[in-house]
Amino acid sequence: MKLKRKNVGAGILMVLFTVLFFVLTSKFFLVASSQSAEGVDLIEYGKRKWMKSDVLDAKRGTMFDRNGEVIAQDIPSYSVIAILDKNYPNHIKDPEAAAEKLSEVLDTEKDELETLLSKEGRFQVEIPSGRKVSYRKKEQIEKMKIPGIDFLRESRRYYPNQTFASHVLGYTGNGESGVQAGVMGLEKSLDKYLQEKDGKITFVGDAFSRAIPANKESITPPKHGQDVYLTLDEKIQLYLDEAVQEAAKKYKPEKITGIVADPKTGRILAMTNSPSFNPNKKDIKNYTNYAVSYPFEPGSTMKIFTLAAAIQEGKYNGNEVFQSGSYKLPNIGRPIYDHNRRGWGPITYNEGVQNSSNVAFSKLVREKLGYEKFRSYISKFGLDRKTNIDLPNEKNGSILYNYEIEKVTTAFGQGSTVTPIQQIQAATAIANNGKMMKPYVIDKIMDPETKKTVLSNEPKVAGNPISEATAKQVRDILETVVTDGTGKPYMIDGYSVAGKTGTAQIPGKDGKYISGWGENVFSFLGMAPKDDPKLLVYVAVERPKVEFPEMGSTPVANIFTSVMKSSLQYLNIQPEAKQKKDSVNVKKTYGKELPDYTGQSAKEAKSELEKLGMEVSVIGSGDEIMKQEPYEGAYVMKGERVILRTSGDAKMPDVKDWSYMDILRISKLLGLKETITGSGFAVKQSIKPGNPVKEGDFFVVQLEPPMETEPEKKENKQDSDTTSEEDTEEDLPITD
Repeated sequence: MKLKRKNVGAGILMVLFTVLFFVLTSKFFLVASSQSAEGVDLIEYGKRKWMKSDVLDAKRGTMFDRNGEVIAQDIPSYSVIAILDKNYPNHIKDPEAAAEKLSEVLDTEKDELETLLSKEGRFQVEIPSGRKVSYRKKEQIEKMKIPGIDFLRESRRYYPNQTFASHVLGYTGNGESGVQAGVMGLEKSLDKYLQEKDGKITFVGDAFSRAIPANKESITPPKHGQDVYLTLDEKIQLYLDEAVQEAAKKYKPEKITGIVADPKTGRILAMTNSPSFNPNKKDIKNYTNYAVSYPFEPGSTMKIFTLAAAIQEGKYNGNEVFQSGSYKLPNIGRPIYDHNRRGWGPITYNEGVQNSSNVAFSKLVREKLGYEKFRSYISKFGLDRKTNIDLPNEKNGSILYNYEIEKVTTAFGQGSTVTPIQQIQAATAIANNGKMMKPYVIDKIMDPETKKTVLSNEPKVAGNPISEATAKQVRDILETVVTDGTGKPYMIDGYSVAGKTGTAQIPGKDGKYISGWGENVFSFLGMAPKDDPKLLVYVAVERPKVEFPEMGSTPVANIFTSVMKSSLQYLNIQPEAKQKKDSVNVKKTYGKELPDYTGQSAKEAKSELEKLGMEVSVIGSGDEIMKQEPYEGAYVMKGERVILRTSGDAKMPDVKDWSYMDILRISKLLGLKETITGSGFAVKQSIKPGNPVKEGDFFVVQLEPPMETEPEKKENKQDSDTTSEEDTEEDLPITD
């Protein structure tokens, strides 16, 4: 009986197992055929669970200078992460100990780190102060051997030369997808070339994303960005950057811009601005590349192109004499004055160029060249349109040419505006024997893997405004500006320099020009060596903080001479064995170095100075000279005022028509506390002529421009209250 029951039980179990086997087998074949279970796609589920992927980092394109030196590149950086999941073999075991060690190298308090490392329910955390650390700091942390600490490798943009051409290069930021993208400068304008595309690797991995051996991998290779080669020269750019930074530190100007170009090709070898910034830190105070995006009244550098136009048209006779000082235009209330108001008497046009005479250039354009012909040369030199340089955000200036006064003042650089890069392009015609070269900064773009050239630039002639003979004659005359005229501070030992100084007035918010010592844009446009210029340099400094008697042009001269000389030597341009004699018939009117007149007779000193063409003011009742302004050793030009303080009581002279500089000199000489309002020349004074003065007296002087024009309509705010003077500082030598 018992045996029978056992057989029945065994039969039931066999039936159950058979049914179960049939069900499971059916289920298996059903799943195998449909590849799903309970609505879940098992293939996709398996992929999600076991198929892992990693990003293969691509590199953004590298930027190089013209010699192949790296100036912008991607470098690896590391972000510190802490694995908190206790199921993972390598996790944070002691948050307190880990926090204490990390606080030694990361800029975070221990307690804050410990709180972060003790979080529950997180697989891992990223330490904020450990983002994008350097390789050196990564090594420091690795040496601590902290369990659970790991690193995420990523790329960051690095600029090895810090502030090097920062407004040209620009910088990058993280785009919406987290990929680097250009934000400014060439990084932005060339983003489509520089942009990288990450690759991908797919593999079978365990629960901790570790690859399981003997399984196939699927790889999509990364596509690196294309490399950009610029025309910039690292050495010359560093010369310019350092000189500008030194001037910015010492003189604290509002703005500085500088450009160095190869006039034979149009290649930009260096370009900088101040304020600058370090793209590694993005400490940006100024986003504007003044060299291409800041039009302003150029001042007397514009006279270079007026002179060239007159010579090209056969309307210039350098030996012809004209009366300097002032020039009356019909239907204009006040005459145009030279910058010192008095002029230099009857002088030749060559001397007028030397002395930067506004009258000379007004007469040239009105009486000899003609307004329409001059306007055509403004176009021929490209001063009325963009250069189309391959840099972003280039602006165009504004040529005011509706009224006669605008046409005349444009000839000597007032009213109309241009950018520094427009002046550089125009000046290549002077330096390059009549051929005007288009400026450019991108030499070529190459694929880093195939080495195939994607884009290439070559020198391009932008125009032929003048002949070779005209260009040579202009350079000869501009050389005398440096050897014997307003550009004397720009002389470089061993090299002949041709160039022109400029002082531009700055319109205020009320449309009137601002006034004050140093309240101008001071500039110089020069080339060297004169006979075959290898370099063309433009420097402009706006509103440097200079104290009288130091000139506003001092930082400009410091930058120009330093950069030009260093660059010529670096390029192995040999110094000229002997400075050539003047090839232009000009008198050396730059003046003389003042001797020490103290202790001498005022009557005799006055007679001597007047014979040299100086204006002399004697203050004091005695004859023995006690003090003088300018001081001993200063250079003075013909027509400049020299003030002699003698023994005895001092009485205030009539300062009507005295310049800003003259007022500063008499105030310094007599120890007065001066207040000067307006710009131009004195029209009112608080201490009446003949009244006694003593040290510490307050002296208020009102200045007015030598010419004010009110045309029927003002086309441009900058032209309201146009004046003919460049500035009382223009065309005076730098004194140390």
